[in-house]
Amino acid sequence: MSKFLIKVVVTCSLLLSTPLIAEESYFNAQKFQVHGFVAQGIIDVNGSDFVNDDGELSAELTEVGINATYQLNSKLRLAGQLVYLDGGNRYAKGARIDYALLDWSIYNNDFWQANMYLGRFKNNHWLYSSSRDVPFARPSIILPQSVYFDGFRDIAVGSDGAAIKVSHSNDTYGNFDINLSYGTSPISDEQATNLLSKLAKGKAKQEHDAQASFYWQPAFSPWRFGVSLLDADFSYVQGTPSFDNPFVDSDFTFQFYTANALYEGEVWEFSSEIYQQRFIIDGFYQNGFHDDNVGQGFYVQTRYKWNSDLTFLARFEDFYLDKTDKNGKKLEENSGGLVPYYFGFNKDITLGLSYDFTSNIRLRMEYHWVKGAGRLTPVVVPNPRINDSEDWQVWAAQIMYWF
Repeated sequence: MSKFLIKVVVTCSLLLSTPLIAEESYFNAQKFQVHGFVAQGIIDVNGSDFVNDDGELSAELTEVGINATYQLNSKLRLAGQLVYLDGGNRYAKGARIDYALLDWSIYNNDFWQANMYLGRFKNNHWLYSSSRDVPFARPSIILPQSVYFDGFRDIAVGSDGAAIKVSHSNDTYGNFDINLSYGTSPISDEQATNLLSKLAKGKAKQEHDAQASFYWQPAFSPWRFGVSLLDADFSYVQGTPSFDNPFVDSDFTFQFYTANALYEGEVWEFSSEIYQQRFIIDGFYQNGFHDDNVGQGFYVQTRYKWNSDLTFLARFEDFYLDKTDKNGKKLEENSGGLVPYYFGFNKDITLGLSYDFTSNIRLRMEYHWVKGAGRLTPVVVPNPRINDSEDWQVWAAQIMYWF
């Protein structure tokens, strides 16, 4: 990750977060642009530690961000986003740089465009990957966890490395996008705790993350279709063994394959993603331990635009940790009863709405009926003491402002 790019984004953010307005002699508005958002809400979870451990009403639904772009010349552009997040147990609390990159326009004509991104690039492979980090741009407060699992949020948003996007537009066959990326994401101690366990005192590291995706929109069609592939390796180094640091050196492999479809009509929108994942563990629990699970999941979602201000949402999603153990009975048996069966799946029915008070102020509200604990943190060592119920609910409301 380029320290120079990070400094550019942070410096721009600090300059533009002051009440002073820069004069045009300092910044050319056509070359330099800055945008931001503030979103605050309340969330209540009954029956799980999705947000907190005590189940109380929480204000841990905070998202503050500022992003900036600077056009160096006709071929090169700097872009970055700095955010502060507080989502309780969903992901690590605090500030982070979602992306800080150099965008190089390699080739551009009436039919083809090719760009390379260097630095901390933004993931554009899944249907809502490019919008999940901006509250008003995504379709709901909480995205479908079957695909956009918040425990992997910081790892999934982007990576430090390089990405290439090639687009082709054709009046006969439509629009095509090809995305390739390779990099790594830093894993903080809090992220490692969320993913592994509070007892995991060692260091977690992502060794590599390779992704590819292909999208096609038929000519003059409201439909768009896509597929994506992901392959990532992680390692864990125990450090000094002790009673409160029991997990040994280990390697993890995560593979993720998706197919998706999106329809955007005048008042209706339909979207769906289906995926299969493979999660391999070597070590961690003890030397010589090996586990290889293939899980599956999907969601179907619709939004209806009642008028220019009010939009309704409905969604159903389903996830199985192991496609050969959809009721979780084998998971419970293999753990000697320590991990209940309902950690093997996660089903969610969501209803929501959004209302625009002005062109840049929006209220979102949603309710979730959830069955199962397969999409709760920590991932590798589940917590059945707090998550002792198969059925639980979430309601959330969030007000957001952007500029």
